[in-house]
Amino acid sequence: MSYNNGDRTISTERLLLRLFTSSDAAEVARLCNNYNIFKTTMYLPYPYTIEDALSWIDRHEANFDAELLYEFAVTDKLSGALYGAVALSHSGKFNHGELAYWIGEEFWGNGFATEAAAAMVKFAFEDRLYHKVFARYFSTNAGSGKVMEKVGMSKEGILRDHIRKEGRYVDLVHYGIIRP
Repeated sequence: MSYNNGDRTISTERLLLRLFTSSDAAEVARLCNNYNIFKTTMYLPYPYTIEDALSWIDRHEANFDAELLYEFAVTDKLSGALYGAVALSHSGKFNHGELAYWIGEEFWGNGFATEAAAAMVKFAFEDRLYHKVFARYFSTNAGSGKVMEKVGMSKEGILRDHIRKEGRYVDLVHYGIIRP
């Protein structure tokens, strides 16, 4: 993983993590307007429109500049194809942040979430000097837990009936990693 502060990108073996631009909105809307992504994420609406994408992308640069939230497009290093998103919040008071990600369903099973998440954990510890990174997933989405384990996170607990999704309460599984 290498972070380029000048153009705000992170390079991995196969991926380039970069800031989203408004030209990504149509592809973001296409990828996110998917019930299988909606049911595994806390904040994405469904249906997901291009207006949702533009509104979301519009906040990224200000959040990055304010060191509140780092949101990157997960793209193919060679072709530039957009696979999904990875984000890292920042709580200066507590010197930690939450890792979150989504990958378009057509790209599941290729290790892109793991590769992007690992890069963000490294970015958090090596560049931003966080003490801890944590992540959460719905108990119904075990695949996301596998990503967290692959990047070195450990299960810290289960928040019972913590989220209401589609009229039902869902357990939220909490993982974390402390800077070595």
